[in-house]
Amino acid sequence: MAGKKILIVDDDKDVRMGMALRLKLTGYTVVMAGDTISAMSVALKERPDLVLLDVNMPGGNGFMVMERFKMSTHLQLTPIIVITGGDPIEYREKALSLGAADFFEKPADNDALLASIKRALGESA
Repeated sequence: MAGKKILIVDDDKDVRMGMALRLKLTGYTVVMAGDTISAMSVALKERPDLVLLDVNMPGGNGFMVMERFKMSTHLQLTPIIVITGGDPIEYREKALSLGAADFFEKPADNDALLASIKRALGESA
């Protein structure tokens, strides 16, 4: 049986693939998007249980995606964990003010990220 579904949104294919591999090995189902536009279409189609979201991407930024999720009746309760290489102080504050479940700087510590994912999904660590 497949685990909960996680959407990875990052414009760096290597980052997406690396995260996807780790999550699949942990039992999660993974879907991916490489920009803000496809992030919304994939999310609406796949209805992920959680989103791992980069901030700086083509077609806008992760904060725009978060705002769109908040306006969608189907996605507004989906937990979002922001993972970015941008300004950690400014981006953390903005991500959390927009409702992010957590915030990580790249490269994210795998164990800490997995623990955060489990918490956001209401799973025991």
